[in-house]
Amino acid sequence: MTTQYHPTTRYTSTTAPGALPLLGHAPAFLRRPFAFVAGLAAHGDLVRLRLGPLDTYVACHPELVRRVLADDRTFEAGGDADQGRRAFGTGPAGCPAAGKRRQHQLLRPAFHRDRLPGYAAMMAEEIAGATASWRDGDVVDVPTAMHRLTTAVTARCLFAAHERADSPHFRACVDAVAGNAARRSPLLPPLPLRFPAPFRVPSPFRFPFRAAERIPTPAGRRLRRAERDLREITQRHLTAYRTTGTDRNDLLSALLSARDEHGQGLSDAEVRDQVATVLLNGVETTATTLSWAWTLLGANPAVRDRLHTELDTVLDGRPARYEDLPALPLTARIVSETLRLYPSAWVLSRTAAADAELGGHRIPAGATVLVSPYLLHRRADLFPCPDRFDPDRWLTTAHPAPGTYVPFGLGARRCVGEAFGSTEAALAIATIAAHWTVTPTPGRPVRPARGSALSPRPFTARLTRRAR
Repeated sequence: MTTQYHPTTRYTSTTAPGALPLLGHAPAFLRRPFAFVAGLAAHGDLVRLRLGPLDTYVACHPELVRRVLADDRTFEAGGDADQGRRAFGTGPAGCPAAGKRRQHQLLRPAFHRDRLPGYAAMMAEEIAGATASWRDGDVVDVPTAMHRLTTAVTARCLFAAHERADSPHFRACVDAVAGNAARRSPLLPPLPLRFPAPFRVPSPFRFPFRAAERIPTPAGRRLRRAERDLREITQRHLTAYRTTGTDRNDLLSALLSARDEHGQGLSDAEVRDQVATVLLNGVETTATTLSWAWTLLGANPAVRDRLHTELDTVLDGRPARYEDLPALPLTARIVSETLRLYPSAWVLSRTAAADAELGGHRIPAGATVLVSPYLLHRRADLFPCPDRFDPDRWLTTAHPAPGTYVPFGLGARRCVGEAFGSTEAALAIATIAAHWTVTPTPGRPVRPARGSALSPRPFTARLTRRAR
């Protein structure tokens, strides 16, 4: 049980050891980012890093994490929002705190649980369609296959009545834009390093994304064409939906019908940004979760066998439906445990809007404060044997303390699509595992890719049709 946060409580604070002259902790961060971050909790509740010439603070205690994520007026969205604005415009991923509240108010109805059964029906159809071409003995690139599946699901739930979810052109556009968004997100937070003129040089922690995108390379032209085509597809749907005024029980219909407290809805530009956010966030995060799930199940055959038994008992060979989920508790726990070990957003960046206090320690205005779900989820005092894949730990940890388990964030920037993504992941795991055994190809172990998203490096697996 964690100590309740109180402004007068003084939590431990220290500077991480091993800083180098000028570079600080940046080389250690870049060399072994996941191990480096996970080890910071051993040094204190609030750990200061030196990344180049600037101080960065890492909240390692659950109560400090809760304070940082919940108080979005004091700790505003930092580098992740800057990257979000470049990738998604003014949608939720790139919206500052004030606009985030309005965005959440308008988005919540679209992701309300009352709409989940309708979305789940479309999810089930697309999952079955995406796996229909699989053959016994096939060897597939798992991240690519899961990305294709989640693209089909997300597109169908966005545009139920128009664009076909399996459209190769549509999928290619999403792949191009999503891949570029991932490349735009640096491993280190985009720290605003400033030097006095005439000694000003580009920051070593920034990548000149916009300058690179202006170069007329074939890849740059393909990206701009994909972004344009996605805008045109969305605008075509918008025009048709506004003309007919029919609720097609999809996400786009819900976005168009949403109203804030003043009775105002979203403009076309805002809807397009929201659609881009849902597409790119919904596709990437769920595909990452599914890819890690197959890796973990392949390495833990006893858990996989129990999952098969549960699915055989409940589904009896048919695809999973929304109404089946309450009867699939192990499937739900596998999703929760996968997100604990491999949260898609493994590090979040916030900026102190003014001089602030955190755990009894001063945070200067403009300072970067980092929160790492990966660090929290691998604290042995919060999750015994934290590196072990153990879905049954959720039998006794069904409601972890606030700030302890944060795969979807907290506060105003908490992911509004949490239930949507969890439902999609559970349906996909249940439907696929009911019919297939996914066995990662022996060889090099699957490792996280080096980047801001905790996605696995490409790996293959063999599909074996299950004989019931």
